[in-house]
Amino acid sequence: MLAVLFDFSGTLFRVESTESWLRATLDEVSLAMPEAELVQAAKGLEVTGALPGGAAPQRLPAELAGLWRVRDESAESHRAAYTGLARQVPLPDPALYDALYDRHMTPAAWAPYPDAAEVLYALCERGLGIGVVSNIGWDLRPIFEAYNLDRFVDAYVLSYEHGIQKPDTRLFAVACEALEVEPHEALMVGDSREADGGAADLGCRVHFVDHLPAHERPDALRRVLDLVD
Repeated sequence: MLAVLFDFSGTLFRVESTESWLRATLDEVSLAMPEAELVQAAKGLEVTGALPGGAAPQRLPAELAGLWRVRDESAESHRAAYTGLARQVPLPDPALYDALYDRHMTPAAWAPYPDAAEVLYALCERGLGIGVVSNIGWDLRPIFEAYNLDRFVDAYVLSYEHGIQKPDTRLFAVACEALEVEPHEALMVGDSREADGGAADLGCRVHFVDHLPAHERPDALRRVLDLVD
């Protein structure tokens, strides 16, 4: 292997819980909700899949189905899809829906998995190229910078910047070209068999990790080091 491609959410980083997301946003806009209502609203947001990087919607409203399919192809579609899901849950101020969306793009909403820095460092030490290939509607580079992990990343290939979503092989091809490797020389690491598995159709090797809370997945990325050796 000459390069490793990583997914972002659920692979290298984990987003905060839905309840933490709602609490932090309420604090940021200086709004308060009774505790029981807050907990209930957080559960509702979880069910609707309103937190990007969190749980998938348990039921997708018909009016959002078309938008959902292309949500990662542009910043506008991404915001509209997720704020649309959030609006399925009553909140005390209409401005909260955009405030929630804005919150999830901040470094405070994310944390790297415990072994992410160690594994990225070890790959760099081995001289491998590292790319981040993500279905996303916003610029995640500041998240990596905030945790000092940007120093390990050679290329970011973000769906909304190319108008292409995984599993479309063209997105993985862009990453391989940026790292100057052939697909068979790259390993794709991700948590989605549907999206990240598309790399196999291009000829990349693929390895999956489970999308779990960070405390439940302390060392799954270390397996990548065995695969590239």
